[in-house]
Amino acid sequence: MATAEQLKSLIRSHLSGEPERFLAVALRVAAHEAGQGHGALAQDIRKLVDKARLERRGLAQKLPQDIRGLVLSDDPDTPKSALVVPTTLRDRIDRITHEYRQQAKLKSHGLSHRRKIMLIGPPGTGKTMSAQVLAHELRLTLHTIQVDRLVTKFMGETSAKLRQIFDLIQADPGVYLFDEFDAIGGERTLENDVGEMRRVISAFLQFIEQDMSDSIIVAASNSPTLLDRALFRRFDDTLYYELPNEDERKRLIQNVLGAFLAPRFTWKAVLADSNRLSHAEIDLACRDSIKRAILSDEKIVSPAALRKMLKERQSAHNGRRR
Repeated sequence: MATAEQLKSLIRSHLSGEPERFLAVALRVAAHEAGQGHGALAQDIRKLVDKARLERRGLAQKLPQDIRGLVLSDDPDTPKSALVVPTTLRDRIDRITHEYRQQAKLKSHGLSHRRKIMLIGPPGTGKTMSAQVLAHELRLTLHTIQVDRLVTKFMGETSAKLRQIFDLIQADPGVYLFDEFDAIGGERTLENDVGEMRRVISAFLQFIEQDMSDSIIVAASNSPTLLDRALFRRFDDTLYYELPNEDERKRLIQNVLGAFLAPRFTWKAVLADSNRLSHAEIDLACRDSIKRAILSDEKIVSPAALRKMLKERQSAHNGRRR
């Protein structure tokens, strides 16, 4: 059996989002098990680690050389149950997955499934997670295009890079997320715009209109007022996200804390302290509380401990708003 310290290291690396550290600790667990005479278990752990590392390398290697570094590929394991959004929004996400699964039936009637989706809302309200859920539910790879890096690093050849990305979209079906889409989707008539960016927007409009792939293209934006109006009619659906209401905040906290949730939890004060925070900020506060509990050898997160973390997030949030 793994030592207590090894188990703690596994949990810490997982919660901190450090996959390589997680795999390294897993190998130490394998070595420990081998030393205890559990050779079969040690071999199974090593095989799982080797498989995970091969999959991670494979995701990076299948990208064309010219756009490696601009596209981050992953096979997310985010289930639909992790997405805390209004029922109407969840239903529309379900409709996207249902149409994708039934695309052959739709095509037989001369129709196409929804696959060009615009997500609009404040930062941290679930747009990126929605793309992760789509990829997980449909067993597709999620490719995240780093739009800001595409524009700043390749100014002057952005349109050419966009063409390569759309070639990849055609050749390798998956979910393609254009995050921070405002960087290239700005209104072409803005006075402070430059000719290069107008050409980039025009190129994107042309590429997305001509795209006939089976991939799902997702564009996420925090600022819809900045987007070129011509973009909206190129997308099959537009989903709007908002800050979580009280019921959604409660469900989110329950989801993230899980077994760490104290048996008697005074919700009124916690929900008041989480008001006006985004899903992501509440999630981070919950995970900070869990890490504190683990490092203090505690088995639960108390309402007071969570409120402290929520107030830290509120302080940072209010500082940004000023």
